[in-house]
Amino acid sequence: MFESRMQTLRAELGKNGLDVAFITDDDNVYYLTGYYDYLHMEFGRPTILVVPREGSSLLITPTIDLNTAQSAARVDRIVAWNDGMGEEWRAELPAVVKGATRIGIEPDHMPSLVRRYVDELVGSQNLASVTPILSGMRMIKSTQELQLARHAGQVANAMMNAGRAAIGDGVPEYEVALATSQAGTRKAAELLSAHYDDADMSPNTHFLQIMASGETITKTHHRATTRIMRHGEPVFLCFCGMTNFHRFKLGFDRTFWIGEMKDPSQAAVYEVALASQQAALSALRPGVTAESVHAAYAEVIQGAGFEYPFRCGRATGFSFLETPQLVTGDTTILQPGMVLAVDGSVTVDTFRAQIGDSFIITKDGYEPVTDHPKAIDQLIL
Repeated sequence: MFESRMQTLRAELGKNGLDVAFITDDDNVYYLTGYYDYLHMEFGRPTILVVPREGSSLLITPTIDLNTAQSAARVDRIVAWNDGMGEEWRAELPAVVKGATRIGIEPDHMPSLVRRYVDELVGSQNLASVTPILSGMRMIKSTQELQLARHAGQVANAMMNAGRAAIGDGVPEYEVALATSQAGTRKAAELLSAHYDDADMSPNTHFLQIMASGETITKTHHRATTRIMRHGEPVFLCFCGMTNFHRFKLGFDRTFWIGEMKDPSQAAVYEVALASQQAALSALRPGVTAESVHAAYAEVIQGAGFEYPFRCGRATGFSFLETPQLVTGDTTILQPGMVLAVDGSVTVDTFRAQIGDSFIITKDGYEPVTDHPKAIDQLIL
């Protein structure tokens, strides 16, 4: 799998006139080599994957992570560097770029200290973005990746069910977060044990639970706090960050009410949000543009008198945000094998309703990979 991806990248480098690529996005490093850790660039220790159009691939990684790299990375050569010794991660790069006229980089995912050195080494005029190539490679998921998506959906479903069961009058938000984390971890562990042989892949969920309740409901990315939930309040659960099974990400959201809908005006808002997702799904199929799905969703929301909405959804995979996005201006043609999060959402001054699920595009339409009731009477707990 990793070898074929590397071969495809080399071929694409040739087609685009690039002699070598420096890969610094940790998700792309994993996609191409199987190597990952949990620190990466933000901890001040760059990892750089060097892929020449012809020749040996090279992984430059900190000595502290060398054992992991040797165990996981499918590359031709690994070079470790240590803090403060010699030229550190810079040592190999002059030889790598010797004779190269065009070098591919990831401008939005290259640490600034690495970018400054590369600019000095080869000149910015010799650099080009390799991001479109990698994004294009990752749009259509392989059979193995689609299995990951389906298993990630099972983890997401387990978290949503546990979160739903934990919501109640007098319950603090953080108790919901604890319940979802435990349920997701246990489901992931079950799936890893039954279907995978990667002993180093952790089943534990991570990322703070996105949720909001009561007067905080309009805060889209609010985290679980010590706030006590009360009867009649709405509660929003989002698993767009926590659904991360075997590094595969999905989107998944629901809005609930505790005991009853204390403010009955919220029902009309929710129904528009639900109708907007249903409109998007009616448009979701291979052969249409990404922006046309967003247009169908937006038409429902604006037609009901609400403001123009944010994007309808996005592609997911080994990154939380991939290509394409379901938004105005993205003319990418949807194809079988894409995995997309598709939302319906409406916000007013004191209430916000959102429903989101993830789907695999099939040759005939789509296959849902997350599943939870959506009708209001099924969401009042």
